[in-house]
Amino acid sequence: MLPNLNNIFQKSRLINSAVLLLIAILQPPTSAQAQTFSTEQIKPYFNGYTASLVIFNTKTGKLFTYNPANCETRYSPCSTFKIFNSLAGLDTSVIKNENHSFKWDGTKYDRPECNRDQTLQTAVSNSIVWCFQEIASGVGEERMKKFLQASHYGNEDITGGITKFWLGSTLKISAIEQIEFLKKLLNDELPFSNRSMAIVRGLIRLEISDKGVLYGKTGSDMEKGKGILGWFIGYVVHPDQIYVFAANTQAEDGASGPHTKEIVKRIFTDNNLL
Repeated sequence: MLPNLNNIFQKSRLINSAVLLLIAILQPPTSAQAQTFSTEQIKPYFNGYTASLVIFNTKTGKLFTYNPANCETRYSPCSTFKIFNSLAGLDTSVIKNENHSFKWDGTKYDRPECNRDQTLQTAVSNSIVWCFQEIASGVGEERMKKFLQASHYGNEDITGGITKFWLGSTLKISAIEQIEFLKKLLNDELPFSNRSMAIVRGLIRLEISDKGVLYGKTGSDMEKGKGILGWFIGYVVHPDQIYVFAANTQAEDGASGPHTKEIVKRIFTDNNLL
């Protein structure tokens, strides 16, 4: 039986309204003020890395870029592509909803959390690659390519193969382009159903504090066992404004999504936004 879309949309609106009401109640008045950022302020956070950081304030329309040239440089999206992959899977009915189940085939992976059955929610939260390889295979090259082109996602290149084009392979996207993608996700402006976008926004909710709600997804790339790239993209929701962000770090070793996430969280926390 197909889900009642009106019920899904109503539930999503109620959840979002409740979250914003909770923030409004708990949030100190001063933390709602728009924050400004500067290169001098941000530079120490990325010590030891080549990095990009873009922050867009939806209320003021101001865009901050740290290391602007690098913000325009395209890199593999790695596991940040799980956001797009989930949208494509939902819109093609390859997956049903956040509770869609994936059966582990017994292949042993380095991370223990990979070695079990998954739902879509756990696959996103724990960044389970094999689940999204299954999704991409179900979507197929033709439909995936059309979605990428309609979304203007990075260089739209999937020639690296349907199960790995986003994993340090042919698909590339810049931090600036990640911001544009997230803005469209927030505003229901991507070429996917409102239902799919509402579900995916819920999938990437990470934490709620008395300052705001953090949404996001990490991504990491390795070469010869060394961490060479880390992503953290997402947004921080406040009652009257949203900060959309995309950050990446590069290094000969030690760059990763989790490290980049911690840097971004420190920046927002130190600026009284988390």
